[in-house]
Amino acid sequence: MPRPLTLHPDRLLPNEPAVRGIARELHASVADLPIVSPHGHTDPAWFATNAPFGNATELLLVPDHYLFRMLYSQGIRLEDLGISGHEADPRAAWRILAENYHLFRGTPSRIWLDWVFAEAFGIDVQLDSETADHYYDTITEKLATEAFRPRALFDRYNIEVIATTEGPLDTLDHHRAIAASDWGGRVITAYRPDPVVDPEFEGFADNLARLSQVSGEDCSHWAGYLAAHRAMRAVFKAAGATSTDHGHPTARTADLPAGEAQALFDRVKGGNASAADAELFRAQMLTEMAAMSVEDGLVMQIHPGSFRNHNATLFERFGRDKGADIPTRTDYVHALKPLLDRFGAERDLSIILFTLDESAYARELAPLAGHYPCLRLGPAWWFHDSPEGMRRFRLMTTETAGFYNTVGFNDDTRAFLSIPARHDVARRIDCGFLAQLVAEHRIEDWEAAELARELAYDLAKRAYRL
Repeated sequence: MPRPLTLHPDRLLPNEPAVRGIARELHASVADLPIVSPHGHTDPAWFATNAPFGNATELLLVPDHYLFRMLYSQGIRLEDLGISGHEADPRAAWRILAENYHLFRGTPSRIWLDWVFAEAFGIDVQLDSETADHYYDTITEKLATEAFRPRALFDRYNIEVIATTEGPLDTLDHHRAIAASDWGGRVITAYRPDPVVDPEFEGFADNLARLSQVSGEDCSHWAGYLAAHRAMRAVFKAAGATSTDHGHPTARTADLPAGEAQALFDRVKGGNASAADAELFRAQMLTEMAAMSVEDGLVMQIHPGSFRNHNATLFERFGRDKGADIPTRTDYVHALKPLLDRFGAERDLSIILFTLDESAYARELAPLAGHYPCLRLGPAWWFHDSPEGMRRFRLMTTETAGFYNTVGFNDDTRAFLSIPARHDVARRIDCGFLAQLVAEHRIEDWEAAELARELAYDLAKRAYRL
């Protein structure tokens, strides 16, 4: 007999009865607030074309590197899952997930997927080898209906805005198509310049040549290169962007004199930079991007501390973002000082800092954000976008940075239906944290109610200028 799948109404809320009661009331007050998704990686083509998703595997497995990295860790081949265009029978790939669903016990992926199965698709039995075909058929059949097209799901889950992430070489055609349509959903872009900022990014020299073409500026010299970024930022802003995003290996910044910056650019533009020059160039460009944000008002996000594509063989065969990125230790105090020496007191500049190094929360990030007007802390991210990761974030940052130097929650996902699932988790965890403060008489119940709304909705809108 299949085992039942149920979502307990008190899931993720505190276990102690009195605290749980407070958390229930807080959660009830924010559970139905609109979703603000200010940073993520969903595909804008979904909303531009509004074409139906093909099947369960296409929607839920193929875009979600959290899933296939776990399966890969157990010896399952990505080819058999149909990753990166490899031919695979989608039903067979789904059966692999179902047969190995036990691997996700205790992980956030299990929480998110069970929510999607039960809430979005109305499935009431657990996923396993016996129910694999029932799941595949139920999900795939519903995806063929109007109610499960991308725009309908966007509206169903009360999503107010989604920010996707594109590079400066992207045409933004899908965003223009959305804007020109008669649909009222708000899907905006964000400027992610890594392919033309990181000299170690594959094809860097060719990318610079293409940047010259799309921007109309001459990227063969430093001044023209900076002008190209300004031009493309303006294009992105016209397409709705309110933020930029920078996925550097470290948080290092630099503030070189113009002559030294020109000489550094001359060394790296050919695509054969030394590791030291590449790191210094990325550092200089964070400061240059901050200067541009002062000019154009785009919020700046820094996502450092990932050793990307750690599995070289996997990278060669499947490309980027295939679950092989590994967190590293990250310094912020020394790394950010050149940028902060120049812009730290700029009240019109907003820089949102993220980390994969939890040891930096209380030691570095909370004190920095608790002092510099331009800094805010992004939520627990990536490997720490989890119930315990969220709790650790609040425990380690609140006493020094408070709540109002943070930016609420963002889901940062490629998996569309995990967006409402992730926001549900974040709202429950934050309400539990606030309930504990009320129970300990550290804040009043009315303050907790205000904060619950701020954390679920208002902070993200303000931080990202939405």
